[in-house]
Amino acid sequence: MAEQDAPQIYLVTPPEFDLGSFPEKLARVLEGEQIACLRLSLASHDEDRLTRAADSIRDVAHRADVALVIDTHVVLAQRLGLDGVHLLDGARSVRNARKELGADAIVGAYCGQSRHDGMNAGESGADYVSFGPVAGALGDGALAESDLFDWWSQMIELPVVAEGGLTEETVRALTPVTDFFSIGEEIWREEDPLAALRVLTAAMGR
Repeated sequence: MAEQDAPQIYLVTPPEFDLGSFPEKLARVLEGEQIACLRLSLASHDEDRLTRAADSIRDVAHRADVALVIDTHVVLAQRLGLDGVHLLDGARSVRNARKELGADAIVGAYCGQSRHDGMNAGESGADYVSFGPVAGALGDGALAESDLFDWWSQMIELPVVAEGGLTEETVRALTPVTDFFSIGEEIWREEDPLAALRVLTAAMGR
């Protein structure tokens, strides 16, 4: 995942999807817009379910020349021949994932709202860090504010991803200060995911 002047799309699967129909829906989105990376992000932790889901979308992604990573599961990333892993525990697992997957794999880290975690992840070998949610926070209500992205874009070379609750307004505001937008439920909950994605890419000026 290379850093670019204009933000790129980091597409995330829904937390649950039908193995029969989703690959076709995914293919339409990958063919219709330029996607930098695809992340398998299921709510399930069942290895069989994750394996079958990965098998159902791997060829779709690779036909479109899009890298496929998986949440958390370093062992499954290896076993299934995926392109890397997206870690959800900040910097804690980055060093081990890099050691297990090798120098060529994609290793990314979600760091919530923590600048410190993001810097530690980078020092441990992450290819990118993601901060979020940027809007509509649940739980403790914490948000990754635009100031964090602004500081990161000026001070740190490591690519940064904005995710969580993206709207046209937040996309427009963060476009100058982020390298990637992580987009998932924002489009999959719509009847026409590709059209929904194009609304957001238009807000980026793409």
